[in-house]
Amino acid sequence: MPAMRNPFVVRALGALLFLVVAGAQAQAPTPIPAARSFLWEVSTITNKLYLFGTVHAGKPSFYPLPPAVEKAFSNSTVLVVEADVLDPETMSKASGLMSYTPPDRLDKHVSPELYKRFQAQVARHGMPESQLAQLKPFMSSAMVVFAEWGRLGYSAQYGVEVDLLRRAKQFNMPIVELEGIAIQSALMESLTDEENLQAFEGTINALESGLTAELITGIVNAWQSGDPDLMLEIARKYNDGVEGAKEFEEKFIWSRHASMAKKIESLLNESREKHFVAVGALHLCGPKGLVEMLRKRGYKVRQL
Repeated sequence: MPAMRNPFVVRALGALLFLVVAGAQAQAPTPIPAARSFLWEVSTITNKLYLFGTVHAGKPSFYPLPPAVEKAFSNSTVLVVEADVLDPETMSKASGLMSYTPPDRLDKHVSPELYKRFQAQVARHGMPESQLAQLKPFMSSAMVVFAEWGRLGYSAQYGVEVDLLRRAKQFNMPIVELEGIAIQSALMESLTDEENLQAFEGTINALESGLTAELITGIVNAWQSGDPDLMLEIARKYNDGVEGAKEFEEKFIWSRHASMAKKIESLLNESREKHFVAVGALHLCGPKGLVEMLRKRGYKVRQL
């Protein structure tokens, strides 16, 4: 099957950045007020928008979203996302960047021993090795992480961005992209061979040890609890347990925030529309997260 039409690549592109670099061992959520969700109101004297942290795979039980989120979304006139993952043309074009051109393939770029370990994970999840073998190391291992979410009962069709995008398209709600698939794909494409292999081996190690399954539970716990501190702690623990993870987190999460924050500021200061901004939850956490960045720039920010 040609890489440009590989449905597994297209389906996962919108989820990869968060799934690969966020998370670690699960733990019980820190008690916080029950009314809180992973939602913030960001305001100026004359305008406000909503900033919502999402997870890229979910369950039917996630819906409807918490009352504060549903109310904020219904009161908004524009949906803002990292990228429109329901745009089939853009997604299909981007998928080719993550694949080798035949006859080149994955097993020519990783050691035989490591490839056997990858094959074991592919078989465990019932995935088509013939398609995954055409993907570059970072992408192929991320696809198995995505399948691990599925094994635990979480599906892309119930991902929060997908739900919001479907609703926006259904009611002709304008959609604005903070980045777009092309920018995100270019970031993944910028990985060196060494970085690709490091991500590949670290992901296989985490899958084999059970760390990936634990991180998924931790991510969902933190998100459902509206607890950014727990979310950040999960990411930090993963960094401690996987070689190179801290550097990947810097490249794939924190380095993107200056441009994201600039665009969010323009929405607040240059438009009178009511914007609902939905980004991967880790983007909102900690001192380098978008919430604190906007607060330090003088905006009033409060969690709902």
